[in-house]
Amino acid sequence: MTVRIKDVAKLAGVSSATVSRVLANQDYIKDTTREKVLKAIDDLGYQPSRVARSLRVNSSQIIALLVSDIQNPFFTTLARAVEDVAFANDYAVFLCNTDEDTNKESIYIDLMISERVAGMIITPTTEYNSPCKKLIDAHKLPLVAVDRQVLDCHVDTVVLNNQKGAYELVNLFIQKGHKRIGAIVGRTEITTGRERYLGYEAALRENNIPIIPELIKFGSPKEDVGYRFTNELLDLKERPTALFVGNNLLTMGALRAIDERGLSITKDISIAAFDETVWSKLIKPPLTVVTQPTYEMGIKAAELILARIQNPSKPVEFIQFEPQMTIRSSV
Repeated sequence: MTVRIKDVAKLAGVSSATVSRVLANQDYIKDTTREKVLKAIDDLGYQPSRVARSLRVNSSQIIALLVSDIQNPFFTTLARAVEDVAFANDYAVFLCNTDEDTNKESIYIDLMISERVAGMIITPTTEYNSPCKKLIDAHKLPLVAVDRQVLDCHVDTVVLNNQKGAYELVNLFIQKGHKRIGAIVGRTEITTGRERYLGYEAALRENNIPIIPELIKFGSPKEDVGYRFTNELLDLKERPTALFVGNNLLTMGALRAIDERGLSITKDISIAAFDETVWSKLIKPPLTVVTQPTYEMGIKAAELILARIQNPSKPVEFIQFEPQMTIRSSV
């Protein structure tokens, strides 16, 4: 049988309104009354309605986390970090997967608003993001951008120094004697994609190596995109001798294309990429990567959203983590 507030009130000998005030943790309830209500709740096994409570206090103990692709191990680790911090602070996490789709992102944002979430952490699908602006301007919802920036919103942000990471990988290729270096990176309307391209470009320019448009591919950070772009680069009359790849899913596609052609990494083509994964050091030869402190980035994003929930008017913070290059045998 469903236990209702009136059942708790009857057992505790108080009004339903008093039970509601205890559930909302209001201060002006006598300690003896609070104890009677809490005992009645425990005796009856009453479970307060999450929706009803959020209507009363105009928010909930829930943080929304919107990521672009949960199949990407980067976001799996990020989600774990956010949930760890949230749970330790008595918050739950709603995880939404946008699939790099702005329409899906907008639907989830509207849904989270209707759920009265306390705040939102988002990996935006574009750098100029009207759904995020709506959160800030119309709904005043605490918001943190992670991994990617939202350039038309003044919000707390946690990112990596992507340009530096890309520059270091490409510079390593150049030190090894490569000059014809291909690049497969994310879309330029995503800040990570553009910043990683700029690092690639800076390394070439600094070493007086020409930038050849046919060697550069921009697209969604998906495995099939990496596979298709790598095949296109390998089909060139003069194919690249080295390949810089902008994320781990693109890298999976690139490695599949190289393997299907029976090419040998380092002998026929060198490869280095963003993101450490469990398989990076297991493939033959092991992969040279830029390692992101993903868990730490998730921790910081969660700490920022909790701080913003507690103090909506605090100064906005921009946190940039530094990349670490792990050199293995693929270059």
